[in-house]
Amino acid sequence: MLLALPDILSPQQISRCREQLAVADWVDGRVSAGYQGAAVKRNQQVPENSPIARELGEMILAALERNSLFISATLPARVYPPMFNRYQDAGYFGNHIDNAVRLLGGSGLKIRTDVSATLFLADPTDYDGGELLVEDLYGAHSVKLPAGHLVIYPASSLHRVNPVTRGARLAAFFWVQSMVRDDTQRSLLFDVDRAIQRLNHTNADEEARVSLTGCYHNLLRMWAET
Repeated sequence: MLLALPDILSPQQISRCREQLAVADWVDGRVSAGYQGAAVKRNQQVPENSPIARELGEMILAALERNSLFISATLPARVYPPMFNRYQDAGYFGNHIDNAVRLLGGSGLKIRTDVSATLFLADPTDYDGGELLVEDLYGAHSVKLPAGHLVIYPASSLHRVNPVTRGARLAAFFWVQSMVRDDTQRSLLFDVDRAIQRLNHTNADEEARVSLTGCYHNLLRMWAET
């Protein structure tokens, strides 16, 4: 499931991110890439253990915890702390698939990457190029969202970032280990949950709503790993 989630961050939070990232120390983005990714990755990122990365990451995680659409779509068990990257001067990231498991530095904790996420922090008018292209059975889908908007997609997807030919593309990126690792099952649960919410808003037949809600939780009980 490829899904855009609007307004994860407020304008004030976006401004805070930009201010902090403007004074951050940036390093070669290949420090976090696996063997496959390092060969096709040309960008910069903020070190994971820097105070700026930790502060902004905690702000983003708090915003995600309050976002019902994110919770419904990803069913998070664990979220890898957000990292921050910058593409400029023809920077790009060629075709790759994200590593299946990420080690959370200093903790020994391993996180399975079921869902990949990119939170855009620069306005689309601030840079040319930089589209995220995610491939599935129906072809390549181009994503370039307003600042503060998030896109999620299966971490198993082949994807890339086009070269940035003007300006700078700023973003946060992270991964989610879902309680439901299968993307098809997560998509089905998401559809059912959204249908329940629409029925609740229209005060539809109560017995039908209770029955559908029961089906949702029984499916989740069947598929969830905690």
